[in-house]
Amino acid sequence: MNVEKLSTQKIASSIHLVRGHKVMLDTDLASLYGVETKYLKRQVNRNIERFPQDFMFFMTKQEVSVLRCQIGTSSFSHGGARYLPYAFTEHGILMLSSVLNSKRAVQVNIAIMRAFVRLREVLSTHKALAQKFSELEHKVGDHDRVIRDIVAAIRKMMTQVTPEDVPKKPKGPIGFRP
Repeated sequence: MNVEKLSTQKIASSIHLVRGHKVMLDTDLASLYGVETKYLKRQVNRNIERFPQDFMFFMTKQEVSVLRCQIGTSSFSHGGARYLPYAFTEHGILMLSSVLNSKRAVQVNIAIMRAFVRLREVLSTHKALAQKFSELEHKVGDHDRVIRDIVAAIRKMMTQVTPEDVPKKPKGPIGFRP
C-alpha cells in the first residue's frame, strides 16, 4: 500500500471507540505500517515502558466480541486471532513510530494523526450543531405548542367542506316533457 494513497477515510474506518477512547487495533496498525502483527507486538513488548495504559491496553474478550459484531470479522473460535488485541490510543500510535523506527512508520503516523485531527474537527462541528439545536429548542419553548395548534387549525380548515366543494347534481332540462 502506497503511503501517499492512504486516505483519511480508510484510517478513520479503523478507529473504534473502546472504553470511551478512540483507538486503533494492532492488526489494523500493522497492516497500515506494512508489518506483521506479531512484529508490531514484539516491538511494543520490548519497549513496554513507553506504553502506559493511557497509550495502549489489552482489550477484553467481551470488548473484542462486541467489536467483531460491529465490524464483521472472524471470531477467535473460527480461525481468528488467538490473542487479545492491543488497542492503541492516539498517544500510543505516536509512540509506535519511534518503536517501529522506519521511514514508512513516520509517514503512516503523519497520515493517522491527520485523520485523528479531521475526526476531532468533524465531532466538534457536530457538537456545535447539536448545541445550536438545543438553544433553538429552548428559545422556541411554548411557541412549539402554538405552532402545532396553528398547523392543526389550518389542516382542519383545509378538510372542512365549503358550499363550493359540494358536487352539484346535474340538472335536468328545464320545461315540460311529454
